[in-house]
Amino acid sequence: PSSVTSIDSAAFSGCSGLTSITIPNSVTSIEAGTFSGCSGLTSITIPNNVTSIEEKAFSGCSGLTSINIPGSVTSIGKFAFYWCSGLSSINISNGVMSIGEMAFYKCSGLTSITIPNSVTSIGYGTFVECSGLTSITIPNSVTSIGQSAFSGCSGLTSITIPNSVTSIGDGAFSHCSGITSINIPNSVTSIGDGAFSHCSGITSITIPNSVTSIGAGAFAGCT
Repeated sequence: PSSVTSIDSAAFSGCSGLTSITIPNSVTSIEAGTFSGCSGLTSITIPNNVTSIEEKAFSGCSGLTSINIPGSVTSIGKFAFYWCSGLSSINISNGVMSIGEMAFYKCSGLTSITIPNSVTSIGYGTFVECSGLTSITIPNSVTSIGQSAFSGCSGLTSITIPNSVTSIGDGAFSHCSGITSINIPNSVTSIGDGAFSHCSGITSITIPNSVTSIGAGAFAGCT
């Protein structure tokens, strides 16, 4: 009911038979693990007053096919959509400033995602093993691509790294076997350990003069 202002941690965790739920506009945050393991949920509407989606809020919701994150949300917690394998599309509105580590880990059904201009960094393992991703737009607001951010995104065929990015973390694009070429902009100063390791499809790469360090095994296995 609309008298509810908060839904506490793990309130509906493991309710695999739950197929639908209506969250009233009075709710301002979705706490840690609130809907974790609700594999029967096929859709959910996040109201416009919610400002944060906490850690593991929707982890294991394998039945979810799409989700819209409204502009009121400023942060997406770590593991928030972990293993939501049925998720094929997600709309993140401008307003989200931080996306937690492993937030979309193993969302293998995800084919495309647009990261809004409000996001400044892509953290550790954010999209690791999102093997269905074929394209992704990284906005000019992003300054760093974290460790293993896109590791195992084997469906990616191309990616544009914007001129705002200064560092590419360890293993950031490792095992992205579908990428054939990559252009690293003049803003990048460091390429981490194993950053592009086992990207076996890469046939050409341009490293600009701005790069001062290339980590161990950065291009290992790029046959």
